[in-house]
Amino acid sequence: MASDTILRPGEIKDILLREIEAADLQSLDVEEVGSVLEVKDGIARIYGLKKAMAGEMLDITSSETGNKVVAVALNLEEDNIGAVILGDYLQLKEGDEVRRTSRVLEVPVGPALVGRVVDALGAPIDGQGPVIATMQRRVESPAPGIIVRQPVKEPLQTGIKAIDSMIPIGRGQRELIIGDRGTGKTAIAVDTIINQKGTGVICCYVAIGQKASTVASVVERLKQAGAMEYTIVVVAAASDPAPMQYIAPYTGAAMAEYFMYHEGKATLCVYDDLSKQAAAYRQLSLVLRRPPGREAFPGDVFYLHSRLLERAAKLREDADVVDNKMIFKPGGSLTALPVIETQAGDVSAYIPTNVISITDGQIFLESDLFFSGVRPAINVGISVSRVGGSAQIKAMRSVAGRLRLDLAQYRELEAFAAFASDLDAATKKQLERGARTVEVLKQPQYSPMPVEQQVMIIYAVTNGFLDEVPVNRIRAWETGFHEYMAAQFPQVGDALRKEKQLSKDTEAALKNGIAAYSKTVR
Repeated sequence: MASDTILRPGEIKDILLREIEAADLQSLDVEEVGSVLEVKDGIARIYGLKKAMAGEMLDITSSETGNKVVAVALNLEEDNIGAVILGDYLQLKEGDEVRRTSRVLEVPVGPALVGRVVDALGAPIDGQGPVIATMQRRVESPAPGIIVRQPVKEPLQTGIKAIDSMIPIGRGQRELIIGDRGTGKTAIAVDTIINQKGTGVICCYVAIGQKASTVASVVERLKQAGAMEYTIVVVAAASDPAPMQYIAPYTGAAMAEYFMYHEGKATLCVYDDLSKQAAAYRQLSLVLRRPPGREAFPGDVFYLHSRLLERAAKLREDADVVDNKMIFKPGGSLTALPVIETQAGDVSAYIPTNVISITDGQIFLESDLFFSGVRPAINVGISVSRVGGSAQIKAMRSVAGRLRLDLAQYRELEAFAAFASDLDAATKKQLERGARTVEVLKQPQYSPMPVEQQVMIIYAVTNGFLDEVPVNRIRAWETGFHEYMAAQFPQVGDALRKEKQLSKDTEAALKNGIAAYSKTVR
């Protein structure tokens, strides 16, 4: 072509298209690169990534330090992306380079994490070296469908008499622990984890928005009880940014799901607590300029908790579960114990009512009971398990059937008796039986009780064998009774443990044991 030839615009376009088609595009490293418009309170506004997906991981490179910080795209707007920064956002500034990863946020999962303390991204923070995990799992994954689930029917023993007898929890259930600050919510969750020793249940404790010293004491307690051998602790402490507190429960669920799907195991996940997660999500949402609704939470805060708690399930034994085009072992379960903090016992607030409607029951802890010495401070009137007796062994169902009603009647009579001067004999007897029942259901922290011992002591109190024992001697009587039965009548505990039901022979032996022990303490 002559150098002085003048090309028309259409010809220039044709030449460029031919050149592009002839080029080896495979050898080119094509990346979509954007830049940070602004950074504030854990949120980055990013320009230039038009093909980014919701929930996609983005790599932001700090121009000052050269460090890479992970962010997750949350808001996809017309001219920019609102992303939450999972790390130190203070080292980022306007103009920093952002690259797509084409991957949704993932965390390491697998047996290597058991016994470790990790942050919300799965990075170890316990000083025991790196986690060598062979698998990654998406932090946000869909809940198993209806077809692959089965009814909750296998008990998950908490070791707490008041719960296992009246508010039973089954494997695959979602049971809310709710109450004011300092009423023993975490204690119930930790006791439940300790009680899983030797049962093959893998536990995951997610600490959200708590002081690091509080989490350290919980971890130390789990180590002392030998529970860290089957527990993963995920920590997003109060000092961590809001995005880490928002993502932590999903990380815990993903780590537990590995054992449910891939190994067909029973798992237990404690989210302590989701009030703090909701507050962190509110902070992110308001900075992202999402419209606030009731109590200033955004409208999708219900979805925030429902998509987390719906991942709890009991999988069918006879069907393989297909997830991400992979076939998993059937029969596993994920039991969720979310914790919610109330203000002055107000269960009708926005977040408590949301989570109550998502879960399969709630354990309500009351400040008045706690400070009057009833611990665990469970309000039997409001607390409920919607799974009920199907999550109990037959022996417990047979002895604890009347317990809830008796206790509720005792509470009413107690309130009435405070104003009555003269009571008839039947009312007095009912009050005395109720006082002994309350005393039996008291239990010290970090001392879960085997279910066979629970059955024995509840049988004794509901059938009137403790009516002659002074209330202030009940605890000592119970301690001695368990030691006596283990030494003199071990066949009762063995039968309850193996058969899981109170047969006539076992009941006769139990009665003989109670009578024989009662003679020794008179």
